[in-house]
Amino acid sequence: MNLSTLLGMLSGIAIVVLSIFLTAADAWAFVNLPGLAIVLGGTFAATLLAYPLREVIRVFKILWIVLRNEKMYAHDDQKELVEVARQLVQGRIANAEDQLAQVKNPFLKTGLQLLIDGTPTQDIAELLEWRILKMKIKERAEAQVYRTMAAFAPAFGMLGTLVGLVNMLHGMGSSSMTEIGVDMAFALLTTLYGVVLANMFFKPIAIKFERRTERRVQLMNMILEGILLVARGRSPGYIREYLSTFFAHVEDELDIHEHEALQKNSSEPAQERV
Repeated sequence: MNLSTLLGMLSGIAIVVLSIFLTAADAWAFVNLPGLAIVLGGTFAATLLAYPLREVIRVFKILWIVLRNEKMYAHDDQKELVEVARQLVQGRIANAEDQLAQVKNPFLKTGLQLLIDGTPTQDIAELLEWRILKMKIKERAEAQVYRTMAAFAPAFGMLGTLVGLVNMLHGMGSSSMTEIGVDMAFALLTTLYGVVLANMFFKPIAIKFERRTERRVQLMNMILEGILLVARGRSPGYIREYLSTFFAHVEDELDIHEHEALQKNSSEPAQERV
């Protein structure tokens, strides 16, 4: 399991639950199944209207990807690429093909296979760049589904609020204060559910998945650069040092990008209030 994701979800839930138990006379009053049904049901119904069924079903797969501790194995890919490059530089094509059979990364394996087969360098670069672009577009579209759900959830929370207010106003002439209080609580709880689901689950999952995509794109670009260096006849030592420097630079850029993304998302509520 991805420790940061799991800790984030559990700590968020714990903070909300603890604040309820410490401030409410009856904590169970915050549990309202009809209100939760309006928010969750409405969010998924609107998402089904906005996206094809197969894309909506993939949200569960994305959730599992975000929750598990997925490793990129960049250093393993680097070692395998350098080893194949060493075999090719020494003219041992058969050994390079044997080494290629042990490569687990399909993107790296495809590039090296094209290289061994004598494919022109320009064609290799175009094919691999197309695969990177295709993967990036696909995964960004999948993350957008969660961002869409994050936008729908508060809206359906407001819908539940309107339903509760209508029921409260309709019964003000004949209902008791207890019934009016129940309707008002229903109205406020649906807004609470929408805000919590959007900002504690849907939006963070989208951000986490987008960050994963950026890491994969950078790793694939590193592999592409390494394959092109092999095609140009660079020495294995040079390729190893170049990829090490490239990957370290990518890590720095991702850290800066993550910091800027966190600042941007932290400023969004203030902009909405204005």
